[in-house]
This record gives sequence, structure tokens and C-alpha cells, in this order.
Amino acid sequence: MGMATGAGSEQGCVPGFEVWWEPTSGGSREPGRSVAQLQLEAVRRSAGCWALSHRGPWETLRREDLLYRDISGRVAAPCRDCAPQDRISQDLIHREVQDYYGRELQKSEDLKTNACVTLTRPVPKAVRDALQRVHEEVVTRYYGCGLIIPECLESCRVLDLGSGSGRDCYVLSQLVGEQGHVTGIDMTEAQVEVAKKHIAYHMEKFGYQKPNVEFLQGYVENLGDVGLADESYDIVISNCVINLTPDKRAVLREAYRVLKPGGEMYFSDVYANQHLSEAMRKHRVLWGECLAGALFWRDLYSIAKEVGFSPPCLVTASPITVSNEELERIIGDCRFVSATFRLFKVPGSSRAAPGQVIYNGGIAGHEQELEFDASFTFKVGEVVDVDAEMAAILQSSRFAEKFLIRAGGTDGAAPQGCCHGKMKEKICDPFLLLQQRAAPAPACGAAGTCGPQGCC
Repeated sequence: MGMATGAGSEQGCVPGFEVWWEPTSGGSREPGRSVAQLQLEAVRRSAGCWALSHRGPWETLRREDLLYRDISGRVAAPCRDCAPQDRISQDLIHREVQDYYGRELQKSEDLKTNACVTLTRPVPKAVRDALQRVHEEVVTRYYGCGLIIPECLESCRVLDLGSGSGRDCYVLSQLVGEQGHVTGIDMTEAQVEVAKKHIAYHMEKFGYQKPNVEFLQGYVENLGDVGLADESYDIVISNCVINLTPDKRAVLREAYRVLKPGGEMYFSDVYANQHLSEAMRKHRVLWGECLAGALFWRDLYSIAKEVGFSPPCLVTASPITVSNEELERIIGDCRFVSATFRLFKVPGSSRAAPGQVIYNGGIAGHEQELEFDASFTFKVGEVVDVDAEMAAILQSSRFAEKFLIRAGGTDGAAPQGCCHGKMKEKICDPFLLLQQRAAPAPACGAAGTCGPQGCC
């Protein structure tokens, strides 16, 4: 195709791969005229071609509007924040992960590590009962590093990032009730098809008059592309998915955008104790096994702050084992952990001072005690000193009516455990949490002191 007057050209993400375009409207090539379709054609088709339906004046075309379509016809999401040379790696990652989860893996037993099947905390009875009502195929085709079901869900709107075959969505569908709503989004067509085909089965089993769950195919980095609006969800969950995305910041930005003020992102993922080597980050199987895209755990804290979330609350952690000799050689001394974190979208007006809180109870499955995270466990009627961060979270979130919150206290974590009067340091490092939980319980001395693994 030749270059028409007013047309343009663009260098694609593959070296030496150029795209030409020209505006067309009923055969006309007049520049500046409103166009019904923008046609693009690759000069070299061996690597694929750009394709886009574009309505509006041709000169409104933006670089980020282009979608890369490979020779099999699959379309990869554009990257709005990376350099052109980085985009093809993002596209390749998306396609490799889609192939791994859509074609190679047929059941959990096909995995080569326990990263995507690790349970990180006891499952409440209500959740166990809900799991029993999920279709067998949905459960078999699901891969995740934990069961990501937060508390206090009734009538909430929940978004599941990387919902896969829909297992967690169907559990959540029961817990939010018929007045709540659950949306699942996943980029793998085969997984979305499994989830969608069982909607009627589950709604009938749950006794619902109309579906309270929907499944969308799309990219968690670009939720706007599937029509998800600002401040439209109470909770965003994600189960071993963010590590599969090349742009972690984009995922957290989008989650923050769609959350209502006071909303929560509750997610389990894989983290490393160091930054990964280039060889690991390019290994196809390690990507599919949730390891090659693992964040260095400290980076989560910096990204969350950059996006606008409150500091992450570490909930729990479990070790990850690798049962493949070849992968062990590539990994070397790098260690991985499956960890669950809570992030909150605390409004600026809700910034609080340190205070004291009393849990009133009333949360289903946690009537007497709420294990909020690794640092805070709230028991009914017990006065707990909380730092400013926790006070703001409880005050602005769906948990507010479950607590009596009053000003005062010390700007530090609560003096829970055996050493009242001394502050228990907040646990941020999931690897340290593993060490502490593996160590013998400390004994209190005559003066009420603890050992080095205790609360002092």
C-alpha cells in the first residue's frame, strides 16, 4: 500500500517492522476528513501486523491506539508507559502466559512448582461450604496461590483480576449475596469460556433469580478497555496474577482507579527475596509458573505508595518449592514466597491520628476475633492501640461500623501478646514472617519479657 496524502507511518516494536496507514472514507483519501475505518498494513508480514478500527478524523490517531496483531490473529494490549522497544516483550509475555494457561495446563497437577496452588491461611467454614457448590470443571481448571476471600463482603461489588476459570468469583458470588455483584476479568479466552459456560448452573444452585456475576476477557493493566468505570468497586481481589503481568504499576493504578474511596485491594501473589536475573525474567516456563514475574517484595511498598494506596498490610505468607531440577539450576539462591497483602484507598480527608479501637464483632465467620493482618488481631471487647495508618484504614473502609474508634494511643503498633506496654513492630517482610512462624513460641520471663522472636 502506498503512502497517500495525509497518511502516516510508524515504526513497530519488531526491529525493521514498519507500518503504513492511510485514511479512507467511502474510498476517499482526503486528509482531515472524518473516517469510518483506519486501515493498517504491515510492510513485512512475517512478524505480524498492526490492526485497528478507528472512528474519527485520521489525525487524531495516537501511537498508543495501535494494537499489535500476531500472525495467529491474537491481539495484545498496547503499553502506554513503556518505550517502543519494550512493547514486544510485553506482547510476548501476554501470549506465552495465554498459551501456558490456555493450552499446556489442563489441571493443577501439571504445574512444576507449588506457587499457584499454595494455601496461605485456614479457610473459614462459610468459604469451604461455598467451594463445595462450585462446579468441578471450574475448580479443576483454576490456578492460584491462595484462596483470596476477604471478610465483610455482604452486598459488596467485587472485581477479580485474572479470574481464570472463575472459582473465586463463584465463591464470592455466594458471599456477597444476590444484592452484591462480582466481575471477573482474564486475558485467556479458554479460561473465560470455562467460567462463562457455568453461570446458569451456579445461579440455579445458589437460588438466585438473576446472575450477580459476569466474566470479561481483557487485560488487567487496561480495565478501561472493557468499560470498568472509576470508583465502581468496593473490593478488588487478585490471586497469583500480578506476577504474570509485565507492568505491575499499571495493574495497581487501574485497581486504585476503579476502587471507591475506602475500598480495598486484597490479593495474593508471588514475591522474591531479591531482584531477578535477566535469565530468569526471560524464561518461558518460569513465567507460566508465576516465578519469572515475581516482584522483589520491597518494590511492592514503593509502587503502592507511588499509586496512592496506604502502606501494604502483610496478612500471611507461605514458602514456595520448586520440584524441577532444571528450574532449580536457573533459580540458584533466589527464594520465593506466596504472600497475601491488603491495600486500601484511604481518602485524604480520612487521614487519622494514632488511636484505640475496639472490635464490636458481627463479621460472619469472625464473630469473636478478626485476624486483620500479621500485625493486628482484634478480639471482641479488647482495647487495641493502633497506629495512624491502621486508624485511617478502619475509619474509612467497610470495617468502620464494626469498630469503636477513638483518638489517643501511641503512634506504633498495638501492644498485643505477652509484652503489654511495649510496641510490637509491624511486620512488612514476608520472608521474616515465615521465619518467625517457623520458630518456637517465645516464653515470657518473670518480668514479662519475650525472646528475640516474640513481640519485643
